[in-house]
Amino acid sequence: MKLVPIIPECFKLDGGACFGVVPKSIWSKHVPSDENNMVNISSRCLLVDTGERKILIDTGLGNKQSDKYYSYFYLFNRMGLEKALTEKGYSAEDITDVILTHLHFDHVGGAVKWAEDGKTPVAVFPNATYYCSKSQWDSANEPNPREKASFHKENYQSLYTEGRLEFIFENTAFCEGIDLELKDGHTTGQLIPVITYKNKKVVFTADFIATVLNIPLAYVPSFDVAPLKSMQEKEEFLNRAVNEDYILVFEHDYYHECCTLEKTEKGIRAGKIFNLQDI
Repeated sequence: MKLVPIIPECFKLDGGACFGVVPKSIWSKHVPSDENNMVNISSRCLLVDTGERKILIDTGLGNKQSDKYYSYFYLFNRMGLEKALTEKGYSAEDITDVILTHLHFDHVGGAVKWAEDGKTPVAVFPNATYYCSKSQWDSANEPNPREKASFHKENYQSLYTEGRLEFIFENTAFCEGIDLELKDGHTTGQLIPVITYKNKKVVFTADFIATVLNIPLAYVPSFDVAPLKSMQEKEEFLNRAVNEDYILVFEHDYYHECCTLEKTEKGIRAGKIFNLQDI
């Protein structure tokens, strides 16, 4: 098995939104922000190459929205998902499976592209089956007012109508070496992959724990629909993760790719910080 980070683009988000009730006077000591209070965010996807299967986790922002829409997120280092895959030695045709942790635009936008007519949705990965949780699908199609702006049906509806989308209903073994856990704090039915790799548990944390700085319990993003649930889920997970020596892989941390965990007087925090290639 190989684990390959794929970064189609980077963007910016409001620092206050990223760290919730934690004031800027505290979080700014650890993460730089610009004059607009924006912090750098990565769209780090993960390719799991088992040899027989090429499993892509999340797909970045894509390119189907308007320039005005993307201007709100200050995109940079934007090469696109297909080119990012090519630079790692893969093509869109190689991908056999796409796990969508959830259907927010910055995780599913690259799953579908416009055909040459500019209006017909086409799956980016023609040989792949796509997966998301059934509870997330239901939330995306009948969104609450808090999340509504994060769901765009052109990113995922055609996958369902074409029969390319399969649903995950509960915590499950996706395939040999990959388990999926459902979390509901950030959004209902977020899928968190737990990968057995080199005798370690490697967890792709998606928006469950977006960055290293989101590890402490209080650092819950304002984006989360159920922040108290997020804290409960995170506390349970971190206790298990530190006891079993998990490795966390961050989707949105621009500065840090992976870390271990350690117990400190202030609670569970990041331990060793490193890159996937160093596992």
